[in-house]
Amino acid sequence: MKKLAFAFVLLAVAASAADWKPVEGRIMTRWAEEVSPDKPLPEYPRPQLTRPDWVNLNGLWDYAVTSKNAMSPGDYQGEILVPFAIESALSGVGKAVLPGQVLWYRRTFEVPSAWSGKRVRLNFGAVDWHARVSVNGIPTGEHKGGYTPFSFDITDSLTASGKQELTLWVWDPTDSGTQARGKQVLEPQGIWYTAVTGIWQTVWIEPVGDVSFERLRFNSDIGRGRVTLEALLSGRADGARVEATVTDGGKQVASGSAAANQPLELTVPDAKLWSPDSPHLYDVRLKLTRNGETIDQAGSYFGMREISIEADSRGTRRLFLNNKPLFQIGPLDQGWWPDGLYTAPTDEALKYDIEVTRELGFNMARKHVKVEPARWYYWCDRLGLMVWQDMPSAFLSGERDAKSLYIDPWALNDAPREGVSAAQFESEWKAEIDHFGFFPSIVAWVPFNEGWGQYDTGRIAAWTKLYDPTRLVNAASGWTDRGVGDFYDTHMYPGPGMRPLPSSDKRATVLGEFGGLGWPVEDHLWWNKRNWGYRTLNSRKELNDKYDEIVSAVAGPYHRGVSAAIYTQTTDVEGEVNGLMTYDRRLVKFDADRLKKIHGVFFAAPRETEVIAATSADQQQEWAYTFNEPSEGWAGLSLDDSIWLHGKAPLRSSADEQFTNGDVWATGPIWARRTFTLNEVPKTLWVEVMTSVSGGAIYLNGKEVAKLDVRTRREYRHIDVSGHAKLLKKGKNVLAIHADVANPNRETRRDLDAGLYTVK
Repeated sequence: MKKLAFAFVLLAVAASAADWKPVEGRIMTRWAEEVSPDKPLPEYPRPQLTRPDWVNLNGLWDYAVTSKNAMSPGDYQGEILVPFAIESALSGVGKAVLPGQVLWYRRTFEVPSAWSGKRVRLNFGAVDWHARVSVNGIPTGEHKGGYTPFSFDITDSLTASGKQELTLWVWDPTDSGTQARGKQVLEPQGIWYTAVTGIWQTVWIEPVGDVSFERLRFNSDIGRGRVTLEALLSGRADGARVEATVTDGGKQVASGSAAANQPLELTVPDAKLWSPDSPHLYDVRLKLTRNGETIDQAGSYFGMREISIEADSRGTRRLFLNNKPLFQIGPLDQGWWPDGLYTAPTDEALKYDIEVTRELGFNMARKHVKVEPARWYYWCDRLGLMVWQDMPSAFLSGERDAKSLYIDPWALNDAPREGVSAAQFESEWKAEIDHFGFFPSIVAWVPFNEGWGQYDTGRIAAWTKLYDPTRLVNAASGWTDRGVGDFYDTHMYPGPGMRPLPSSDKRATVLGEFGGLGWPVEDHLWWNKRNWGYRTLNSRKELNDKYDEIVSAVAGPYHRGVSAAIYTQTTDVEGEVNGLMTYDRRLVKFDADRLKKIHGVFFAAPRETEVIAATSADQQQEWAYTFNEPSEGWAGLSLDDSIWLHGKAPLRSSADEQFTNGDVWATGPIWARRTFTLNEVPKTLWVEVMTSVSGGAIYLNGKEVAKLDVRTRREYRHIDVSGHAKLLKKGKNVLAIHADVANPNRETRRDLDAGLYTVK
């Protein structure tokens, strides 16, 4: 009878699996075909702390959506494939959950008999956002936070044998709350994407002792050839010791032990350092013992590397890896999937994005307002991709209109944040650092982006640096700089350029976002409406040519002191078509060899630069200008501009915190010019220009050399005009600008300044 009953169970499971299928009508990656309801994402999900004995609980669960105040779901409404969010195609449901609703999950599982005498831990990779967990009807724990792992000891809730019932209650207010949510909204548009609710990473159980390893952290000192292990334990660790054995290619190179909850220092002879070119990792076997008895065992690894900001041979502050300057160039990585939304369909798919990023000649990625599963960082460690890790944005208001999403990018002060909201944000930020500070590929933390929910920047940046002194802190990527952190960061679309760094500022200058070149590729689009990029091209050739133009122009800022550049973005995402790949990853839009060649200039030593005509960033420069259209030849050498207005740049509509004394340019177009003297005509020539309007042109000695087609403010766009250097001559020369208001509805502010330099 038992065999017959078991056969019926198998038939029921098989029938249930046969009924599952992805939601139709959406584009899919090629890996979606490999997703099986029997074993989705079967890999052990925590590579930084592995145990050989475990049970994966991914698969088909019962689900129900009810009102938030419902005591229980009553009848479950169907099956959902875990760990894919309910809104995703791979969940098999594809349904939105509104802020006034909750999502229930239910499944049964069995604990292997071999685990008898062990404690059993239930682990969740991530659940968005507020989760309450019960086992056999007994509440076992609660967690708030959509991006970090959590676990509960469920031993005392288990029955002696047989099936155990696991129930999960999840509430996610999405864009009606102030919780960290990144780019999720209920009504996707523009740069805002489909919401993600519920379980979106692997769920599993594993046996542990009464004391066990919970988290690990390896801190390397490359100068001394040493690494320090900090092991956080769960349970009472009285009398316990931590033992570690380090191997390299199977050969033991170090070992040691220390009392539980004490740092364990290990010396690694002739240590091999981790870098993008040589991502060397050491394996570690760990034991937790008491009185000679093994209580817990785990596997791990580490890489030895140090990140810092130092002055290069010319005194310019730059990013250093392992005590050597290294320019960091990579894509803005959103981490979204058309079939799984937050969740890659397979581990191979997760790895693929990193492989393509490396193949295209990038050495880093900025993980943008999202946190990935641990295996993504593991592959970055293995494949040699540095990571800037963002905190998912938590907005100051639950409303989504433009005025309440974030503070004014040009505001002098941060907005206040309500106490409960701030405490939640900071607890999630700490948890992110706690859980992902293990990975050597992460070299920088980014708590705020473009003023989205930004508050108390100085305090948050200082705390982050104090809590993790082994990494750099980009306090505010974008325009809302507060003079704190390790980076002086700006965003320019399409760019490139840089924000002038005051000489007293010891931070590194970085271009935190630029590019965004779009190419909508038919049959690879999320939808056939509202597809956009910051610049839209119509073919692969046009896209590659424009990329060459844009990214080659980063060379000027690089030689002037920019230490990193982040191109937008790794893939298309929903309505955004500005990816290196299409959203379905079926097409890489760029030629790898061509991109590697373009990027090569950044891995050679920066060259000397010389200012020919200074901007007003450090000291205000005098310009002649008029608001009345001048006669032909106004930009040339022959014009007598003595009757024009004369004043200091930047010419601007109103003073701000950076420029307080420039002359007023309030309305309409402007024509401006200045003279400069050359002793020798340069071989290369660069313009740096700041303008809040996107109409007009730049002239040298009366000839147009560049268009004013990019709006900036406080940042200077850099344009390589070396092909026009022959227009210059020894002696007197003229730099002139005509700035028009191409879009009066958007360009209400006026700013104008420019200068010239040469790269030797």
